Amino acid sequence: IFDRFRGVQQDIVGEGTHFMIPVVQTPIIFDIRARPKNVPTVTGSKDLQNVNITLRVLYRPLPTALPNIYTTLGLDYDDRVLPSITNEVLKAIVAEFDASELITQREIVSSRVNTELTKRAQQFGLILDDISITHLTFGREFTAAVELKQVAQQEAEKARFLVEKEEQIKTASIISAEGDTEAASLLATAFNKAGEGYIELRRIETAEEVATSLSQSRNVVYLPHGQQTLLSLPQ
Repeated sequence: IFDRFRGVQQDIVGEGTHFMIPVVQTPIIFDIRARPKNVPTVTGSKDLQNVNITLRVLYRPLPTALPNIYTTLGLDYDDRVLPSITNEVLKAIVAEFDASELITQREIVSSRVNTELTKRAQQFGLILDDISITHLTFGREFTAAVELKQVAQQEAEKARFLVEKEEQIKTASIISAEGDTEAASLLATAFNKAGEGYIELRRIETAEEVATSLSQSRNVVYLPHGQQTLLSLPQ
């Protein structure tokens, strides 16, 4: 309550019906419910990469600190305090990590920001119920470098696959050649044991296969031995 004679009163009045002196006293109403606020920040990493970070803060004022907040900051305390302390904390913490570490160690970065920002907000009478990193991007140079690295990794994986494929084909060719060599060795051994008999047996088997194939063909005509003309046989 603001009193024209005594200034801002230190007594906090909550919800309900209360008495005040007209004209002399004026109520100052604060919303002490938790409210969200997004704070974007552009800072630099340890390896000098530009980092764009958006922090979502769920804040509310400390009821006992409302008189001090009003006299020092005003009703728009959130616009005066949160952007400045958020930029300060983020710039200090992000500068301790490389750009790649900000991605792989995001939970650690978020925890550090939560701890440090909560301490700074308490100095201004603010309570931070939740702090989260909702947006994290890097400069064009770093993004292009990451894309080139991914393409190089994909090309390396493709080359490794082709090498493995060629190795498998080579291994299969060696196994096939070894099988042919072993088959030839077995045939040579059989020739040595059976002599001309094995060759004659294979010749007979081949002749049987040819005769069977010819007998099943309709375009083949048989002539008796020693006869050079075709005979018209009854159907």
